[in-house]
Amino acid sequence: MKKLLFFLCIFLGNKIFAQLKLADLFCNHAVLQRNKNIPIWGWANASDKVTVLFAGQKLRTTADKFGKWTVTCKPLVAGGPYTLQASTKKNKIEVTDILIGEVWLCSGQSNMEWQVKQANNFTLEKQAANYPFIRHFFVPHASSFVPQNNIDNTGEWKICTPQNVGDFTAVGYFFAKELYQKLNIPIGLVHSSWGGSQIESWISKDAFLQSDEFASIAKTFPTNWQEADEKLEASIQQKIFGTTPIVITQDTEAAYVQPNYNFDKWHTSYNALQQWDWLGIWAWRGNGFMAKKVTIPANMVATTTTLGLANCYANIEVYINGKMLYNGVEKGPRTVSIPANTWVVGQNNLVIKMNKMIEPAWYGVGFRGSPADFFISNNEYKISIETANWKIMPAFAQAHSYAHLSNNAATIIYNSMIAPLVPFAIKGCLWYQGESNAGRSFQYRTAFPLMINNWRNKWKDTFDFYYVQLANYGTNQNSNIGSGWAELREAQTITLALPKTGMAVTIDIGNANDIHPTNKQDVGKRLAAAAFANTYGQQIVYSGPMYKNVIFTADKAIVSFNNIGTGLVTNDKYGYIKGFEIAGTDSLFHYANAVIKDNNVIVYSALVTKPIAVRYAWADAPDDANLFNKEGLPTCPFRTDTWKGITENEKFK
Repeated sequence: MKKLLFFLCIFLGNKIFAQLKLADLFCNHAVLQRNKNIPIWGWANASDKVTVLFAGQKLRTTADKFGKWTVTCKPLVAGGPYTLQASTKKNKIEVTDILIGEVWLCSGQSNMEWQVKQANNFTLEKQAANYPFIRHFFVPHASSFVPQNNIDNTGEWKICTPQNVGDFTAVGYFFAKELYQKLNIPIGLVHSSWGGSQIESWISKDAFLQSDEFASIAKTFPTNWQEADEKLEASIQQKIFGTTPIVITQDTEAAYVQPNYNFDKWHTSYNALQQWDWLGIWAWRGNGFMAKKVTIPANMVATTTTLGLANCYANIEVYINGKMLYNGVEKGPRTVSIPANTWVVGQNNLVIKMNKMIEPAWYGVGFRGSPADFFISNNEYKISIETANWKIMPAFAQAHSYAHLSNNAATIIYNSMIAPLVPFAIKGCLWYQGESNAGRSFQYRTAFPLMINNWRNKWKDTFDFYYVQLANYGTNQNSNIGSGWAELREAQTITLALPKTGMAVTIDIGNANDIHPTNKQDVGKRLAAAAFANTYGQQIVYSGPMYKNVIFTADKAIVSFNNIGTGLVTNDKYGYIKGFEIAGTDSLFHYANAVIKDNNVIVYSALVTKPIAVRYAWADAPDDANLFNKEGLPTCPFRTDTWKGITENEKFK
């Protein structure tokens, strides 16, 4: 009897699984690509005969041994609505309100994921968002170590209405609105992005194996979460301790809070006000330590002081020179009373033991708040504790785990969020990503073209691919310091060598203090301009000036540009060009004077008598860069040298 029930369950399970089904992209309100063959696919019982009726075409096929079936509709012109029917001898499916138009895949990380309701002027945008021929399909976040053949039954096409538009990708929507208003045909957006994702997660394993740069490490990619966790732990330990294995015990960690413990070799975080995920300790979910040397003047030692700390809704312990002064849980910024004579004159060890976050539970170790929350004060004086260059150390000897996030391993987003979309016919792709790869910018020169070619190969279609160059964010450092973001922008510019690509430069519309600039309107418009010029054949100026050539004279550099439109201009009311640096044979850069002459830029400095290199907007946030064409588009950051950058040795592992 038990065996009979067992086989009955298997039979019923297979029958339910094998019911006639369309791939999730083919549902009510879908937009399908015009002027291309349209693959339509789904599942049925193995060997079932399947008939598909669509737009006057009748197509027949047979499900394979796995139940998969596919038909291909001949190209159609823009229009609709149509009804799509699929049937077998026993089952029938019908989806309605299908339009034929232009379909664009929108992908990348959080700046593509950023929604219309988070963009500028949402109230006005919402009121005007009555575009029933613009539609949006959201691919839910998912990860897998093997390619998936369908989305998790949660996707649906949403019609653009004031009620729905807030959840659309903002960049994609503003791009689509430009296209619809000028082309007057349906526009479909397939939105598959994941905030914080690195590009390696978006590439298939077979593409890595065919790459000289990545093939050797691709052979060791993890195949399940246990392997991924083990590899991630090994990489974090190597980052901190180097290649020599270290046995970490509870006694080891007990020493961290002792007087005069030297924590200089711990991992350095650039900002204490960050979740550790973004400080190089990816996906860690456990306890940890944060430490900093603080300098106390003599006039504060003999008084009671207050130590201010930012928000960390968790149990924390505060140690000063080996003495525990606080142990507790508070929500929001907290202050700790420090008895007189706890501090010593000069350097002091401040160590904070941080336990698992209570709220939000998904948040790893780390403070949240404002730099003003970190201070030491008494009745007369107040010292700010710099949020940069804290030392951090995971508590490896204590119970911990790793959150299964987008960047724990390569390929895992491709497998779940791109593979199921192939071969859905599309016109092209919009891409906004790179922030998470700025630490490995030089390698992005290889990874980015690899991904574009990978996707095109999977689709068997050299579709158009337009992307956003990183906006300004962070500091406006000089070239002698170097900039990972500038090097990432350079890698994006180099990728324009691939056919049918285009780039929207956005260094003028970002926000140095926010990695998520809210002006997504202009981003969408600049991507649309590239599409109008290159995809739809309109004669428009779609790009700002791009570096072409440099000629060095005795003491000046003459820089020429492509894409100058109707001429070069500066937006400075006094006519000064900013953002240029120049270097001589000593390879040291100096801020430079620059003037426009005959639509070239003459660059010079009294400190450089024999220039050999010029750079423009070479910083994370080059806020002073102000060279444009008369059409209002910014000059793309560039350098004329090929000197080694700060990310050249940083590799994906």
